[in-house]
Amino acid sequence: MGDQFDVIESGTSGQRRWAGIAVLVVLLAVPVIGILVSREPQALPAPRPTPTPLPSLTTVANPPNVLHAKAKGKGGDEVIEVVFPNGARAEVRYPAALALDELGARPFQGMWVGGEYRILVAPYAGEFEITRGGQPIRSLTPNVTLWSGVPGSGPNRQVLLFAFGRWRLAMYDQPGELTFEQRLAVAEGLRGKVVGDGYLVLSAKGGARLAAPGETVQGIPVGPQLWFGGGAGEVLLLIPTPHCRPAALMPADRRGRPTKAVCRGGVGVVASGPDRFVKQALQGIRITLK
Repeated sequence: MGDQFDVIESGTSGQRRWAGIAVLVVLLAVPVIGILVSREPQALPAPRPTPTPLPSLTTVANPPNVLHAKAKGKGGDEVIEVVFPNGARAEVRYPAALALDELGARPFQGMWVGGEYRILVAPYAGEFEITRGGQPIRSLTPNVTLWSGVPGSGPNRQVLLFAFGRWRLAMYDQPGELTFEQRLAVAEGLRGKVVGDGYLVLSAKGGARLAAPGETVQGIPVGPQLWFGGGAGEVLLLIPTPHCRPAALMPADRRGRPTKAVCRGGVGVVASGPDRFVKQALQGIRITLK
């Protein structure tokens, strides 16, 4: 579970850290314009040339890749309705101080492609984490493109970027590179539907299979999940897990922050961040699956 945090939060890689992301936030496109002046004394100065912007660098659509559900007050708590990537719905009641609606939720889903395990994550900073304002290597389908890996992520670390409505999901070539046939199979077989409240529901067919609630890889839960927060701030994971045991969910946060887990109503709750946040999350969150 700790490795899952690092998929999109720390930018490192390894056998159990299937992907790393370096978030790029600065664009530099400053054209240098020279003014040409004729040597003829009677001639007027030549018109100032109009710089031509680089569309791939200066115009980048990067809408937020998180969903801020509308919370309802109930006593001293707040309540939000959530939908997991497998379509399961739940009501989450939590202390208002946690502000889960403001942290925002993102989907996570493990899957198999022709026998190879991969993860689908929603990049915290949106598609620019993958595209960096550039151009894809190729398009596999109208909504799936192939991109070169982020610098520092190692060799053969290309990325499939999926567009499902407002959502962008990334699949990284770790621990090994998929074949072209496997990439095409997942591009054609993975489907995403944005439900009325904005959550993303996934399905797969052909050579792609989504991990079910309770499935693990090397002891790590890989079924449908929702991640709240991210970056350098608080992180909360909600993981539908039949016969849930907190010890099986325990992550190891590499930032040295306290990270603990608890099971509530068939859903694992994993919290990472300041002591106060973790304590309030584990003691105050109540989940009702529908």
